[in-house]
Amino acid sequence: MPRIVHFDITADNTDRAAKFYSDVFGWQLEKWEGPMEYWMITTGPEEEPGINGGLSGREQMSYTAFVNTVDVPNVDEYMAKVEEMSGKVVSPKMPIPGVGYMAMCQDTEGNTFNIMEADESATI
Repeated sequence: MPRIVHFDITADNTDRAAKFYSDVFGWQLEKWEGPMEYWMITTGPEEEPGINGGLSGREQMSYTAFVNTVDVPNVDEYMAKVEEMSGKVVSPKMPIPGVGYMAMCQDTEGNTFNIMEADESATI
């Protein structure tokens, strides 16, 4: 079955977006030495589940983004980090019974993403 193997984030200000994702999630961002401005994003060690991605200037791309979900240990803590780093919480923490808790956020560039805390005991 096909799976997501890479994600792309577009930004009006790539330096600001790189700082946001590094400060909020601890992701490592490194400028790619290619023919266009592009940042490689490493979200964690290869031996752990997850995918890596990239960041580019919005003017370079002709598509809108998918909404990706980021696994976090504590939704409340990460909602606070998002707001501290000038992002927005668009939809507050909500339970997904038997799965965990989720909140929808936006980064400094207006891109929407979800944060998810796994907790099988979550109820409405």
